Amino acid sequence: MSKISIVGTVGLPACYGGWETLVENMVNSKSEHINYSVYCSSKNYKVKPKTFNGAKLIYLPLSANGISSIFYDIFSLIHTWFTRPKVVLILGVSGCIFLPVFKLFSNAKIVVNVDGIEWKRDKWSGFAKSFLKFSEAIAIKFSDVVVADNDGIKDYIFESYGVGSEVIAYGGEHALTSKPSNDIDNFFFTVCRIEPENNVEMILEAFSESDSKYKIVGNWNSSQYGINLKTKFSAFPNIEMLEPIYDLNVLFEYRDKCVGYIHGHSVGGTNPSLVEIMHFGKQVYAFDCCFNRYTTEDKAIYFINSKQLLTLLKEEFRSDNLELKAIALKRYTWNVVNKQYETLYGLK
Repeated sequence: MSKISIVGTVGLPACYGGWETLVENMVNSKSEHINYSVYCSSKNYKVKPKTFNGAKLIYLPLSANGISSIFYDIFSLIHTWFTRPKVVLILGVSGCIFLPVFKLFSNAKIVVNVDGIEWKRDKWSGFAKSFLKFSEAIAIKFSDVVVADNDGIKDYIFESYGVGSEVIAYGGEHALTSKPSNDIDNFFFTVCRIEPENNVEMILEAFSESDSKYKIVGNWNSSQYGINLKTKFSAFPNIEMLEPIYDLNVLFEYRDKCVGYIHGHSVGGTNPSLVEIMHFGKQVYAFDCCFNRYTTEDKAIYFINSKQLLTLLKEEFRSDNLELKAIALKRYTWNVVNKQYETLYGLK
């Protein structure tokens, strides 16, 4: 058995976001010769099982998010000095400032998934952006393998650091909790975090001037930005602003019945919610950036501002896009993703 330690997630079972969903599906579909250990934040779990689907769970009494994530990742890395895994998979760069010291006492192969270009997100202060940019540089310099989740991120890493990386995205078939139906309702749909770089205001502006119905799921009350948007747009009768939904069965109903999906993400590489909707074969309207074009292989419909999106909403269109579904089945399944990671480990 080859020991692989995973650092940088809230933990298992998945209860938070994309990293956790990735790790849960990797554990569920792992090869027999791999033995995973996953570091977990005890603050997120009232019940703390010792294992999950064969993976060993190791709990630390620190938060895996915010500034605490730096120390959470560092203490996780220190713990691997004693467990001596063959490979350490690090998800995110916040704790990677410790890698120069870590490698003095470990012979483990370091695989780092740098996520998106985190330091470019609008939500971070100037100091936080500088720290994340520095951590990114350290991660890329001291890792043995760099993973990017999108060709746009791969291009950025090479242009910025002269280093090659491996592109591994995410699976999305877990969103299909039932067989999709042909029962289409007349509304557009989005599920996302309510953040400026996801162009939520741009999308809402377009629908505020449209007769089309729009349902959007997000964490409206987590920031002043979200609260302001909710105050500004909740009065429009065609716009329904829903609170976060974590039940995949409920999300399935919205995705299955929507007439089209609106995706406003502008940074961060391949977004899991885009990959998930592609498995439904729905028409996708995506913000026009390299990340979304790489993910959809130029097969979606693209917009650059609210006026352009409004124009597109008024045009006749098909509610399905089977080309996107074919791409998802070829590139964005957990079986494909898991095989890519296991190849990187160098165990085959």
